[in-house]
Amino acid sequence: MGVKIGISPIAWQNDDLPDLTADYTMEQCLREAREIGYTGVERGRRMPQDTEGLGHYLDANDIALCGGWCSGNLMVNSVADEIAAIRQQVAQFVALKSPCLVYAECSNTVQGDIATPVNNRPKLTRDEITRYAAKLSEVAKWMTDQGMVLAYHHHMGSMIEDQQDIDWLMEGASPEVTLLFDTGHLHFGGADVLGTLRRWGDRVRHVHYKDVRADVTAQIRAENKSFLDAVIAGAFTVPGDPQGCIDFAAVTDELAAMNYDGWIVVEAEQDPAKAPPYEYSKLGYDHIVALCGKAGLKIES
Repeated sequence: MGVKIGISPIAWQNDDLPDLTADYTMEQCLREAREIGYTGVERGRRMPQDTEGLGHYLDANDIALCGGWCSGNLMVNSVADEIAAIRQQVAQFVALKSPCLVYAECSNTVQGDIATPVNNRPKLTRDEITRYAAKLSEVAKWMTDQGMVLAYHHHMGSMIEDQQDIDWLMEGASPEVTLLFDTGHLHFGGADVLGTLRRWGDRVRHVHYKDVRADVTAQIRAENKSFLDAVIAGAFTVPGDPQGCIDFAAVTDELAAMNYDGWIVVEAEQDPAKAPPYEYSKLGYDHIVALCGKAGLKIES
């Protein structure tokens, strides 16, 4: 058993800001990611959407599907309607042996609206999150029966962003609701990165390694800018970048201590004019390999 190292195509092919990465193709992304050493990639919108086509596409590039985003609308949908809405994606991920489906509530998020400050994201009461967690548990139980893991993504601009939100969701949800542990969103959201892993480690089934430029995130907060403004300004970067502020050695040591054996995925949306995708993705990969070696975490190839 060991960890596998994957990457999101977002550095080459940004789904939220496609003009930012217009000069790059998905084919280049997969070719370069594999050349660097990554063995998995999360699904991008500009990949084939049908199961057979996506499977052949990934096989042709010798890379596995290691997860992918799912836009949830459970706050406005019934459980039955939500299951119907995501059924096709769940079936696809099961067929392609994805380790999880990355689920986030998007019915009320501001993350994709460049005109809305990230500070204006929806903030729910504990009772509201607990009621949501009960519905989410039903969806997660259904997904478990299908052979798929629901990994919840706490995301900037969404209703589950800060430490309190995450704790309330995990406390209110059944064990079938697992946690996507995203270092960058935790730090930007003001949560305790290492503390969250220590408290909820038994629920962590998927990991995103994303670093943060603290001066940029502070400026975004102070100037009341949006999440997309933060991406453009360079709020995020890869592990190993000296401009980052997250202690990935401590995080990796903690993963080793809890015998984590899932995927570690590099996800750092940046402007490729400022952060060339191949260069930064290789920096992230090499840094993770070195940290895993020091922590005694075996990497599966």
